[in-house]
Parts: sequence; structure tokens; C-alpha cells
Amino acid sequence: MADACADLTKLQEYCVPNSEGVMNREEIIERSQRIVIKLGTAVLMRDEGGIALARFYSFVESIAELIAAGREILLVTSGAIGLGAQKLALAQVPRLLPLKQACAAVGQGRLMSLYSEAFEQFAILTAQLLLVEDDFTNRRRYLNLRSTIAELLRLKVLPIINENDTVSTVELETGKINHQRKVNFGDNDKLSALVASNLDADLLIILTDVDGLYNTDPRLDSNATLISQVSDLDLIIEMLAQTPKSEPGSKLGRGGVTTKLEAVKVATESGCSALVASGKTPSVLTRVFANENLGTFFLPKSGLPEKQRWIAFATTVRAALVVNEGAREALLKRKASLLPAGVTEVRELFERGDVVSILDADGREFARGIANYSSSEAKKITGMHSNAINDMIEDRNYDALVTRDNIAFLDRK
Repeated sequence: MADACADLTKLQEYCVPNSEGVMNREEIIERSQRIVIKLGTAVLMRDEGGIALARFYSFVESIAELIAAGREILLVTSGAIGLGAQKLALAQVPRLLPLKQACAAVGQGRLMSLYSEAFEQFAILTAQLLLVEDDFTNRRRYLNLRSTIAELLRLKVLPIINENDTVSTVELETGKINHQRKVNFGDNDKLSALVASNLDADLLIILTDVDGLYNTDPRLDSNATLISQVSDLDLIIEMLAQTPKSEPGSKLGRGGVTTKLEAVKVATESGCSALVASGKTPSVLTRVFANENLGTFFLPKSGLPEKQRWIAFATTVRAALVVNEGAREALLKRKASLLPAGVTEVRELFERGDVVSILDADGREFARGIANYSSSEAKKITGMHSNAINDMIEDRNYDALVTRDNIAFLDRK
């Protein structure tokens, strides 16, 4: 993962654990029982098209060894579009969405067949799960998905998961631009992190075509150093955001440093460790679990409760409430609910029960929560004391626009 920052060398003290009693990388990997492994297109496919069979079967054999050792594995895989493009004899992977979806429809069956036949050689049953945005945004479907995967694991079946590119509408929505919209996933990096969070995984492994996170861009700096372990991801993300785009080292590396770090943040905030490593390294999975120091390892934070994880990460957010400084302080420091008096602006449309962003006066999102009132109702009572709700809203719900128990904070420093 070529880093987007001009220089992360100054942050080395944040790239190793600095608290007594924190388990090290080897201990965490050794104790990890439930593991999500994400295989990207770049490591599954040859440059000229088609599956890189030697590498593919190496992954299968390593995963089979982990299962035989008693570990629970969930596999998130790309590759359907590339396989479909090969089957359709296209000169290159398509860019237009309808053709991408057609390729996915052709390639997904072939991809699953390859996995099924390969794992059968190790007496491992597989199950296909094709997911879309609403499988996470809708809480009932989210809980059903959680139960289904947990049952598959109980039955010793390997879940093989991919985004359902043939029907996903994330990229198809048209009309008015909604600047408040934050999609829960639109790539398999984020999907793998949501699966890890959803299923209480101990470890997320993202295998891509780069070695990990570097202190500078290795394509531009021959002295770039791979960062072995990170304990403060937020500070690195903050520094990346502040890097001027005109700087040579600010270009994103292959594999997309942004989506990788966003996925890692979801995992680590949920109490799950994460590792980003090169899937092109021979026998990478076997070597990682033999305690070889490959890739970049990200230490977890204390995990959020399940409902807060869903609010913070799993749902697509389409609207926002802007609050004043007093309300922000009350939420962050006094464990308060969000009252109408503290809200200064309602952005975009939402219904009761939708998850909305909570923004400070500068427009920075610091929390998300489940709204007790719709956007039209919220606009009527914004800035008012709670005792005015009866006069303004016929079907009064709560005193708070967002109840404390239904708030998840995105910055927990």
C-alpha cells in the first residue's frame, strides 16, 4: 500500500504499541479464532486475464490448513467481473456499469465453481453469499445475515462472500446530489470489514498487490520503509487528509490506500485486528500464521457494542443534523441525548428510525444516531426546548431527537 502521505516517518512512535499489557502481533494472531480473509482481484487474476491458478490453489490450501487447525474462516472474494470479461472474450475489463454487471453475472458462477471444486478436495463445504447495500442498512436483514453466517460456521461450512454486482444499485442512483450520503460499502475492502465487524471476528486479513503501508511512496522513494505495526490509525488518517494533493508522495498507491485504511478503521474500531499484506508473496497466509513479519498489522481498539457498530459502520447515511458547540460538548462529555435545542440545521430527508450523521458547527461528522423524528418533524422543533414538542408535533415520540443509547461516536479519543 503505497502511502498517500508525503512522509509518515515522524509518526513511528504511533506505529508500535505503547501501553503495558497490550498483546503483540504474534499473540493476537495466535489467539485469533474467527478470521475474515479478503482476496482482491489483483491477487486472484493474472495481468493478461484469467485466474492465477497456482496462487489460487495456494490460498485454498492455506485456508484449508487453518480450518483443519480449528479456526473459523470467512472468505470475501473479488474476481467475478474479471472472470466474466475473460469468458466474454473482452479485450479489457469494462468500465461502463451495465457491462460490468453483465460480466459479474457471467463470472460469478465460474468463480464459485472454482472455489467449490477446490475446497471439496479438502472435504470442506462452501456456501455462496452475494450481498448488497440493504443487507447491512436494513437492521432486520443485517441481523438475519448475522444469524445465517453464524449458523454456517456452526455447521463447519466456509462462507464465500462477494458484493452482488449484478443487482447492486449503489452506482446507479441518479437525480439530486446528496452531499450527506455516506455509503456503507461500495467495494470488497469495506465489505470484508463489515463482515468482520458483523460477525465479531478477531482478525481481518486484506490481501492485495502491495506489501503494506509505507512511510513514503515506494514508487517514488527507493528508501521507503514498510511499517510493520500501527497502534494509532486515526493519526495516520488525519495526516493523510492534510497532505497537499500536489505533493509527489500524495498519489494513492495501487490497491487504493484510502479504501484499505477505511476498511481497517471499521475493523479496529469494532475490536478486530487487521493485517494488510501482499497476496503475491508465496504462501503468504501460511507464513503469516507461522509468525513471519509480513505486511502491516493494525492493533484493535476496545470494541463497540453490536448495535453501536451497526449505527457507526453498517448503515448507509443519507442525512445529517448540525449541532451547536454546547450540544456537542454535552454529547461527548456528559453522556447526554441530542435534544432539539442543540440542533441548528437539518440536512436532507430522513424518516423516523433512519440513521443520520451528527455534525459539529464546522460540518465535521463526529457521531451517528437513530432519529426519533423525521426530517420534516425535526425542522419544526429545531432550536426549541423539548416541552415545545407537544405543540409542534401531533404524534410525539421522545424528548430527544436522538436518544443516547442510539448514538455511536466515530472519534473515541
